[in-house]
Amino acid sequence: MKATMQTRNARLLMWAFAVALTIAVAGQGGYCQERKAINLSPARGLPFSDGVVAGNTLYIAGQEGTDASDKLVAGGIGPETTAALDNIQKVLKAAGFELKDVVSVTVYLADIHEFPDMNKVYKTVMPDPKPARATIQAAALVNNARIEISAIAVKQK
Repeated sequence: MKATMQTRNARLLMWAFAVALTIAVAGQGGYCQERKAINLSPARGLPFSDGVVAGNTLYIAGQEGTDASDKLVAGGIGPETTAALDNIQKVLKAAGFELKDVVSVTVYLADIHEFPDMNKVYKTVMPDPKPARATIQAAALVNNARIEISAIAVKQK
């Protein structure tokens, strides 16, 4: 009888531990990342956000080399690169981030032969240490753009 009581108590203790563990794991909702959309030009009516903040990370949608009126700047890859990077900075600022928070960049070029001219501008704008980067040639970009740049930034703690 004593062995049966000990077995029952052990089972009851194990069951209570399992229930407590389940409640503790289920209550970890505090680790869920809040998402916040950053939209600089909601009037455009496009089905995406300029950026999305998830936790301490900002994901920036591809930015073209456009001016304040959403028209591509004239002058080719150099001015378009400058404008695209300016647009990246506007999204960063709107989300409360800085250029130094950028950890990854993807550059899409309409013509890979324009890489040296793009890179010349890029080097002058991006702070050290430079973020990780991928550069590819795309078959075509929206609005006949020469360049589109997307980025990921992580807020320093």
